[in-house]
Amino acid sequence: MENTPPAADGCACEAATLQLRRVAIDTYRENVAYLNRDCGVYRAEGFQALSKVEVRANGRRILASLNVVDDPAIVDCGELGLSEDAFAQLGVENGHPASVSQAEPPSSIPALHRKIAGERLDREDFRAIVRDIAEHRYSKIELTAFVVATNQGELDREEVYFLTDAMTGVGRRLDWHEHPVVDKHCIGGIPGNRTSMLVVPIVAAHGMLCPKTSSRAITSPAGTADTMEVLANVELPFVRLEEIVREHRACLAWGGTSELSPADDVLIAVERPLSIDSPGQMVASILSKKVAAGSTHLVLDIPVGPTAKVRSMPEAQRLRKLFEFVSGRMGLTIDVVITDGRQPVGSGIGPVLEARDVMRVLENDPRAPNDLRQKALRLAGRMLEFDPDVRGGDGYAIARDILDSGRALAKMQAIIAAQGHKAFDHNAPALAPLSFEVNAGQDGVVVAIDNLLLARIARLAGAPKVQGAGVDLLYKLGERVAAGAPLYRVYAAYPADLEFARQASQRSCGFTLGSADELPHLYVEF
Repeated sequence: MENTPPAADGCACEAATLQLRRVAIDTYRENVAYLNRDCGVYRAEGFQALSKVEVRANGRRILASLNVVDDPAIVDCGELGLSEDAFAQLGVENGHPASVSQAEPPSSIPALHRKIAGERLDREDFRAIVRDIAEHRYSKIELTAFVVATNQGELDREEVYFLTDAMTGVGRRLDWHEHPVVDKHCIGGIPGNRTSMLVVPIVAAHGMLCPKTSSRAITSPAGTADTMEVLANVELPFVRLEEIVREHRACLAWGGTSELSPADDVLIAVERPLSIDSPGQMVASILSKKVAAGSTHLVLDIPVGPTAKVRSMPEAQRLRKLFEFVSGRMGLTIDVVITDGRQPVGSGIGPVLEARDVMRVLENDPRAPNDLRQKALRLAGRMLEFDPDVRGGDGYAIARDILDSGRALAKMQAIIAAQGHKAFDHNAPALAPLSFEVNAGQDGVVVAIDNLLLARIARLAGAPKVQGAGVDLLYKLGERVAAGAPLYRVYAAYPADLEFARQASQRSCGFTLGSADELPHLYVEF
């Protein structure tokens, strides 16, 4: 590349001496490089838009998808632009010299083509595909092809195990040199379901090791990390997280800095916009992260309800068996619990509102939502029963004692202080300044609450990006409502967000009123 002559027209630049430029675009876990169309390197190398390129600088190498630009204000000739994530990986300053070349095609492409054709893949095929995905060798188109092929063709249970094992095998894998190391996970889809922020301090106060790394919301109004961020810092270096876990027996942090199952993070960036969440991909995603994090025992929450991810008991049982099969092959002890997914858990939907609910439960405040308290106690009880010194059936009472005595609150306060305390008053939470109420159009009993619709209204209102935005529920299933009474309040920071949420609630408020005998059947296995 050093011998490439200057371009005959346009700008001239030398292939090996392009200057790096940080392009302030968040490409969500995709490395993107930007070259000016008139750049001599672009023309000499025969690059094509969306092709994969290899960028070298500062002794480091990354792979990126190429975007071609015509505006020198974005990237000028002689410059190589990089998206925020890509630039950060190289650890250099603006203007640092870099080279760019065509990337070698992924070696696993033949296996991908066979999967697209509907063939069954073996362990080595999945290892090759996942390795290439983790190294960012796949383009977005190739990633999408893999996600769709493993969704439509559906993986058999051996293939789900192969995929999980392959995803665990790349990236960091932790060993806490203890047994058991416990964790809890919910498959998602239920707004306000912040039981992890209660379960973790309860089991840690008992003395069990629970290093909880959580995700941020992508399509929901809040993830555990978003809600915990109201109370404490969640983006901490892994070394600091390890110190916190050693000292306090737990953490509640964002998992993005831990490099656990990095291929999963890449795949999620494709799955979520496509609304693809097949059972096989779900199992591989969840279990690979837990095994990589060093967990030996896991309580898994599968909510079932008309507007939950899982909508029938037979579907829940099939998913349970798949989780149990793969967990057994991975050496992970799992306790799958099927819970009530007919409505949101707690009163608040959105980071500040959910943090309020959590702290009220921890402080045994009479205003605390009882459904959140009871669900957290039952899940914590199941986790405590992983302790060989706890008899089966005794976990709930132990968890309740830890919560009622204030030990769980003290543990949570210690974790918050260690991660970096943020000012928060659950008696006067910093809610977004604009609001409106959605009122009942008739008398009746609440017989249905649409999880998906209320989550969408909360997101339209600005959650989770605006921490104080969201939906505050005033009624739950089975409660009688008078005509004109407010069913919930919506909070937003900006007039446009408020109006979007208002329009959505006017099309359908998400509540169905009727008679008590119309309440849907309760699916629960506690």
